[in-house]
Amino acid sequence: MIGKLKGLVDSAGEDWALIDVGGVCYQVHCSSRTLGQLPQVGEAVALSIETYVREDQIKLFGFLTGLERDWFRLLQSVQGVGAKVALAILSALTTEELASAVVFQDKTAVGRASGVGPKLALRIVNELKNKAPQGGVVIEGGKNAGSAAAPTSAGIGHDAVSALVNLGYAPPQAASAVAQAMARAGRDAGLDLLIREGLKELAS
Repeated sequence: MIGKLKGLVDSAGEDWALIDVGGVCYQVHCSSRTLGQLPQVGEAVALSIETYVREDQIKLFGFLTGLERDWFRLLQSVQGVGAKVALAILSALTTEELASAVVFQDKTAVGRASGVGPKLALRIVNELKNKAPQGGVVIEGGKNAGSAAAPTSAGIGHDAVSALVNLGYAPPQAASAVAQAMARAGRDAGLDLLIREGLKELAS
């Protein structure tokens, strides 16, 4: 199985890129976000690869980071999410934005992806709330160029998660506890209150 490709960008299309590895070009399917971040044609690139083998074809999916690949795998653990929909979600949201959407149960954010209706978006945030990849639980909202800064409450939520992680709790459990504490106490809650409420949630 191919786990990583290092080569030169040969060309790219709507949802794919050709990577020249020693004269052999591999077609790699990518999110539009990944495609937009690829180097220019002829320049070097390294992609983490997810290989799908079917009876009639072999497909390669490429990612600039291992975290994006982990989310691609995790999204497909949800019923109704295949490779195409998973790529659409990763095209619409950064991994940080996706992690925040899961933590805050923000089905509207996930529903921005092509092919994701309200019911599927709700299923995704519900089923993945305690399964975010290591390093993928980020409460601070990701920012695209020109977007507004994340609200102060998001930064406080991130600090609360960090505090619980420093106390020995796993990131997914800490993020879930803080999200539930924030839902009860409100997004204007202070850091100390979120930590206390998060600890109560973890102890329950």
